[in-house]
Amino acid sequence: MKENNLSSLPGIPLLLTMLAGLAVSCWGLIHGIDSHNTGLAVLMVVALVVLAVMLCGLFMIEPNQAAVLNLFGKYVGTIKEQGLRWANPFYSAKKISLRTRNFESSKLKVNDLDGSPIEIASVVVWQVVDSAEAVYNVDDYESFVHIQSEAALRAMATSYPYDQHEEGKISLRSHAADISKHLTEEIQERLAQAGVMVMEARISHLAYAPEIAQAMLQRQQASAIIAARTRIVEGAVSMVEMALSELSKRNVVDLDPERRAAMVSNLLVVLCGERGTQPIVNTGSIY
Repeated sequence: MKENNLSSLPGIPLLLTMLAGLAVSCWGLIHGIDSHNTGLAVLMVVALVVLAVMLCGLFMIEPNQAAVLNLFGKYVGTIKEQGLRWANPFYSAKKISLRTRNFESSKLKVNDLDGSPIEIASVVVWQVVDSAEAVYNVDDYESFVHIQSEAALRAMATSYPYDQHEEGKISLRSHAADISKHLTEEIQERLAQAGVMVMEARISHLAYAPEIAQAMLQRQQASAIIAARTRIVEGAVSMVEMALSELSKRNVVDLDPERRAAMVSNLLVVLCGERGTQPIVNTGSIY
């Protein structure tokens, strides 16, 4: 089922014409009754019935709205012209909005790729682009959009870990753009048959489930401490290496392996320690 654009007639000129016809028919009917002209009276009654039926063909379409028309159950076309329009009065019209809409899904509790329970919700921006598919391919396209969007969100959430444990690995928390793109494609694939285009889909809520939130917070803190310590050690080793290299290059002091090892140990303690060091001044010989 694909959308078929149908032409219609402007309604205001036809409305004025039919109102004038009704006025003339009413005058003719009264004149026919007064003059006992049965033929004229019958003709005017028929004209009134025809005009009344034609008035039923008038309908109004607002901006970004479409009217899906069918004739005795058969789809005949879609009208999108704005304003008061007129079409076959035997057509049945169902109006459908073409405006951009959005909704926020409910918070879903799912397991991520690592099996950790998380809470996740999304905001979906969508628009009807094929009115015939939206009306006839699915029973209730708005409900269909909501249910399929939540199903796609659930499927997407199980494909990625909550947090990034390895360098270069996509996670729900650290790669918002990639996750949004995947979610949009996942929802669009499910809604294609409903004549709906997904303009944007992004995560609006993401958190660990309450029962493991505290444990996961401790793990995140531990990971942050390990990462910080790793950077500190890397920097300290580089500084010690530079210090030894400069001392050797400038012939400031000649250190034997034992004194060299002691100096390295002291420098690492100073550079890696959490507190300020307290120096001990040796007033005697270094030996």
